[in-house]
Amino acid sequence: MGLTSNKVLVLAVLFAVLLFAGTVWFWPRLARSNWRTVGGRVGLLFATQVAIFASIGLAANQAFGFYASWSDLFGQESAQGVVVNHGLAGSAGGPLQVLNTSEVNVKGGAQPQIGGQIQRVDIMGHTTHITAPAYVYLPPEYFQSQYRTRTFPAAVVLTGYPGTAEALIKGLHYPQTAHELAKNGRMQPMILVMLRPSVAPPRDTECVDVPGGPHTEAFFAKDLPSAIGAHYRVGKKPGSWGVIGDSTGGYCALKLAMHHPDAYAAGVGLSPYYKAPIDPTTGDLFHGDKNLRNRADLWWCLKHLPAPNTSLLVSSSKVGEYDYRSTVKFIQQVQAKKPTRISSIILDSGGHNFNTWRREIPAALQWMSGRLSDR
Repeated sequence: MGLTSNKVLVLAVLFAVLLFAGTVWFWPRLARSNWRTVGGRVGLLFATQVAIFASIGLAANQAFGFYASWSDLFGQESAQGVVVNHGLAGSAGGPLQVLNTSEVNVKGGAQPQIGGQIQRVDIMGHTTHITAPAYVYLPPEYFQSQYRTRTFPAAVVLTGYPGTAEALIKGLHYPQTAHELAKNGRMQPMILVMLRPSVAPPRDTECVDVPGGPHTEAFFAKDLPSAIGAHYRVGKKPGSWGVIGDSTGGYCALKLAMHHPDAYAAGVGLSPYYKAPIDPTTGDLFHGDKNLRNRADLWWCLKHLPAPNTSLLVSSSKVGEYDYRSTVKFIQQVQAKKPTRISSIILDSGGHNFNTWRREIPAALQWMSGRLSDR
């Protein structure tokens, strides 16, 4: 049973309840002052507390999508690292392989023409030789006969770190939200490509082209749009693509839109930060390359690089978000950089969590839809 399995959570909760009841039941029998009864009391209390914390941890992981598997939790995940595929150009499968499909959790979702479809895919980078798993949401119109020749705008959707791509579906409800907005005429039908910003887990690569390591920025700027465009009916012009993410994904989204306006016409950072950190999860991202370090600092980019012709949206909360003052400063600095355009979603209160981002995603998707072309 997997880490995110409901069965695991139910068993953990049941075990905690039984241990709690057992502690209450056996406590009077362990009231004596000898080493056996004292050890019994200590053992029951310890086991009960471990079971309770495990239940809370499993529930939090399901709600926020921190880890996808047991190996991911214990830092042993290796199956989805950087893959050098020397035969990629001539491979029969192409740069994208569909592994399976699932329905969207909406009314009528069993029929793709009504609910759309979610496809689990592997994306293989032609230039970076990176392989990354992702989920692709296709709107209902993609399967309807009257739209069989139509192309659609696309948005790359990025988690935070160490989030999971599944959390974008189960926790943040991106497909359901996009379906509802398009159904109500508040946004155009869009393809969503949902994945983690780290393509070499468990390392947090911060969407940087790491010297001697994974070229994450190039993967998102070149390989991913190329692979998606070769497999799906996506608009070919730069104005057809946007990128949105939360936390680390939000930083990556802003950086990709600022560095690559030819690839992304719009970038949305939900609770983003503006400079790549260096910590134990990232390792040495720059290897002494000052230019690379500067490019990973959006403040430096605003001051020293030409203003890109792209649209940016940032979000924060006056109470509950650590980045509020930085976000206000970022808005002010971008306003002075034409032709870059800046918009914002500022809540009165809201923490750095899924509940806050679920409140912002509908408006963010609607904003992005208005800035993308389907051609």
